[in-house]
Amino acid sequence: MRTERSRILTTVTGVTVLLVVLLAVKPVSIRQILASYVLVLAAVALAALTRIARSAAETPPRSELDAALRPLVVAPGRPPELMHTEREITLGTSNAGNLHKRLLPMLREAAAARLAAGHNVDLARRPEAARQLLGEETWQLLRPDRPAPPDHDGPGIPMRQLRAVVDTLEKL
Repeated sequence: MRTERSRILTTVTGVTVLLVVLLAVKPVSIRQILASYVLVLAAVALAALTRIARSAAETPPRSELDAALRPLVVAPGRPPELMHTEREITLGTSNAGNLHKRLLPMLREAAAARLAAGHNVDLARRPEAARQLLGEETWQLLRPDRPAPPDHDGPGIPMRQLRAVVDTLEKL
């Protein structure tokens, strides 16, 4: 904006100096010189306003192709996997049916991965080795042959017990 102002000021100063010179020389009538001066000032003002309006305008609208190719900016937030896990924990602590159908399969999968990676133990094929590594309380909860709860609307897992299971899995 500052350079635009200085450009306008320089142009108006130059035109005014030219006016003074023409008034001193008088090649044509004073009326024609002043009319030309006003006309040139109007042209300078119009050009300046056009430049200012063009620079202030937003970028031209993009085509649908440009919009589709532009990378999406995802607002930083919580990962969907984390929100899914939190939902499963909430449901698993609320009732036994959700614990059995939703949360325990996730915990079993985590336990199987930790046992296989850290101890070369398969949860289903070597249940006794898995039982020793997991401990009795965690094994009873995660064992593959655990029966469905008799009351699906009964209480889920207490948060204290869930923390103990997660701690056991982290230690593997």
